[in-house]
Amino acid sequence: MIRGCKICGISDPETLSFIINHPHPPKFIGFICNYQKSSRYVAINDLKKLLNIKKNKSEFVAVLVKPNDKILEEIKSLPFDYYQLYDCTPDEIKIIRQKYQKKIITAFTVKEESDVIKYKSYTAITDIYLFDSKGYEKSHGFDHGLIKNIKIDKELMLAGNIKFDDNLINYEKIADYLDLSGGLETSGLKDRSKIDFFLNNLNKIKNET
Repeated sequence: MIRGCKICGISDPETLSFIINHPHPPKFIGFICNYQKSSRYVAINDLKKLLNIKKNKSEFVAVLVKPNDKILEEIKSLPFDYYQLYDCTPDEIKIIRQKYQKKIITAFTVKEESDVIKYKSYTAITDIYLFDSKGYEKSHGFDHGLIKNIKIDKELMLAGNIKFDDNLINYEKIADYLDLSGGLETSGLKDRSKIDFFLNNLNKIKNET
């Protein structure tokens, strides 16, 4: 059953305020902290200003691709609840988790089954598993059937070219949370009408199940 969603790649205060104050806000809001190839990347000084806001019911997620000590030190005092980590070994995540005392979303980029089974090495240091496409900053998809039948004892988040108007029932038996970014954009910018449609639709699905 889908419990909620994450809206990722927020980079402007107007959109952030709209999301946080929505009647059905997302469980998670993600910010691209160190992946400069992404058009959604937010530089540290802008990030500090952006996050100077009351979170209300949402939790903030720092999205980090193999972060170095510099970025981890720069964001340590910011109001993040989770670190979403790409391309990190279990040992690297263990160190980050212990040092910064954050909950961890371990992200796996998936193309084939061998990419999925890597999750078994991260059980001890992961709060939520995220299965994403290989696209990183691009909204690529992957075969969700690869994770449909895996049995894990942690919550599962699903990303990879999910659209704002998809039939969410298709994801109910796969994921606890849906993670959208590009699917909520028009011409590369977050589209509040798409965000509104998605959040209202998700709330409707949750209330029906």
